[in-house]
Amino acid sequence: MRAVVQRVRSAAVQVGNETIAQIGPGLAVILGVATVDRPEDGERLAAKILALRIFDDDRGRLDRTVLDIRGAILVIPQFTLYGDVRHGRRPDFAHAAPPD
Repeated sequence: MRAVVQRVRSAAVQVGNETIAQIGPGLAVILGVATVDRPEDGERLAAKILALRIFDDDRGRLDRTVLDIRGAILVIPQFTLYGDVRHGRRPDFAHAAPPD
């Protein structure tokens, strides 16, 4: 699994003109799943993301988790994180898990 994690004040996912998900302060996680990933890989990654100390404390140090700030997490699946462009000009997504 590959994840791009970003702190956000707010985030939303729109399909066409319809907002299908939105959050306030917290984390936006763009998640790529590989064909070889197992459920326990997802559990380990989720625990890691929950434990990331990437929010400021009272002294301005990065020492608080998303749980500490009572933030939300928006997970956005993105198969292109497994695009392989080492050969040619067309990405190969053979290592990305299927949509289901």
